Amino acid sequence: MGKLLGAEVLIKCLLQENAQFIFGIPGAQPLGITDAIHRFGRREGLDFIMTRHEQAAAHMADTFSRLTGRPGVCLGTVGPGAVDLVPGVYEAFVNSIPMLVLTCQNQTWRSYPDHGSTQGCNQLDLFRPITKWSAVVSHWSRMAPLVQEAYRMALTGRPGPVHLDLPVDVLFDQGEEEEVRILPPARYRPVSGPNADPELVRQAAEMLAHAQMPLIYAGGGALRAGASQEVLRLAEFLGCPVTTSVTARGAIPEDAPQSLISIGFGGLAARNQADVVLVLGCRLGAFDMWAKPPVWGPPDHQKIIQVDTAPETLAENRETDLAILGDARATVRDIRVALEGTAEPRSENPALAQYKAAQGAWLQNFENLAKSEGAAIHPLRVVKEAATFFPRDAICVTDGGNTTIWTHYLTRIYEPGSCLWSGDSGMGGGGLPKAIAAKLVCPQRPVYAICGDGFFMMNVQELETAVRLGTNIVMVVNNDRAYGMIKAGQDGACGQRYIGVDFTDVRYDRMAEAAGWYGERVEDPQQIAPALQRAVDSGKPALLDVIIDERANLTPPDFATVVGVWLEGITIPQY
Repeated sequence: MGKLLGAEVLIKCLLQENAQFIFGIPGAQPLGITDAIHRFGRREGLDFIMTRHEQAAAHMADTFSRLTGRPGVCLGTVGPGAVDLVPGVYEAFVNSIPMLVLTCQNQTWRSYPDHGSTQGCNQLDLFRPITKWSAVVSHWSRMAPLVQEAYRMALTGRPGPVHLDLPVDVLFDQGEEEEVRILPPARYRPVSGPNADPELVRQAAEMLAHAQMPLIYAGGGALRAGASQEVLRLAEFLGCPVTTSVTARGAIPEDAPQSLISIGFGGLAARNQADVVLVLGCRLGAFDMWAKPPVWGPPDHQKIIQVDTAPETLAENRETDLAILGDARATVRDIRVALEGTAEPRSENPALAQYKAAQGAWLQNFENLAKSEGAAIHPLRVVKEAATFFPRDAICVTDGGNTTIWTHYLTRIYEPGSCLWSGDSGMGGGGLPKAIAAKLVCPQRPVYAICGDGFFMMNVQELETAVRLGTNIVMVVNNDRAYGMIKAGQDGACGQRYIGVDFTDVRYDRMAEAAGWYGERVEDPQQIAPALQRAVDSGKPALLDVIIDERANLTPPDFATVVGVWLEGITIPQY
């Protein structure tokens, strides 16, 4: 055995976790890390993926986590590099996505407190509000234990991003290899979720067995736990509907017989009328309407069984009748097994057919809009054409305000990891880097993104990244020459007094061509499908710049509900 640099210990620990990629931008302080990747990391399965902005690196690490179940890793150098990671890390934190955030730091004797160093920054406190855990590796001997603790923190309880600050002298310090213990994950953290208390499982099974109108409500925790098949098996046994939070789409196939679209009239009715709801891995926050009436039933008439790996989530926003600390997949399996031992399978609840009929009538309104042949292309026409064109296993990324709303309504999701968006964070600019990362992680699956023109421009520099990495994705830019969602708000609440929302006409197709993409502007609705085919046939990353109806884009479905979430309790004066 010989000596190891601190940076080499870091890379060896990441290899134990099958990290696969570090996304980021290199610099002087990270030289030890990037050189270790070049010397042995690549050979052993860990590569460095250069982005053109650190925000994009964080979004790509987030996407890696969502698609693999393993924490993605991103890297920023001291000061500006670390600060630029913040938007993407914030999104991961809000959505409970496990991620390892690495920042390089000036020398230990110059930092904490900094006293005038170039690029000096208190990165420990910078990331504390948007990570589960943040630490400085202050000595070579602490590198392996802190990397291991970082993974343990990221993956237990409520998952989320964690942060390690790495002083450059620690990265270049050397120690004897026999003095460091680089362990397999099972030696320092749980490798499966917690099992629920058997007595609570029995009580849950009894409540569901006696329910007249049970409902399963799957959140992000169910999606991350891989609970899809167990959820469907339980729903089949109970003959009950299943719906998901809007941030957990893909937790069950949306064409499954038991499935109701969460934002549809059928799903809303089921939520309101259920007498017992099994809530799996969900905080019941704003997008869940806080689990309050009239969207949900009143607590006196609707019982809640809430299952989560994070004790602080249980009863956080809605009182529960039974709170269970446990992994969603294992707990649902145990509940089903308990039911099978004490009850008979039920036939489908007759209400499910009524909910499906209400959902179908609700969807038909949007299907009709999507058939518009008007010269000005309706946003739903774009969404429907793309959803029809791409196969069932395609990964759909959406990034934008109103564009995201339109996309949710007419895009059905059939597999876990097939719907990538900013969720509760509302973060903009992640669409392009997420699509690139999705194709990098799942090269065999088609990947397409529908983005608003405003959010697309927030990370437009990653056009070059897609070409360099050979990630042949299809970007559809809904071009209304405006921040459409904010303009819609000004349209309705401020009497059309528009300010700070309109753009000039930009040829996004030509920008893409300049970066080496296939680019095409589409202004005829009948040309959307042929343009998608030309995009795929180009053998390149491809961008369609679709000019949409600016006025239609100001009235997305249920926009008043979105505004109500933003401005709850606020009265806007009329002038």
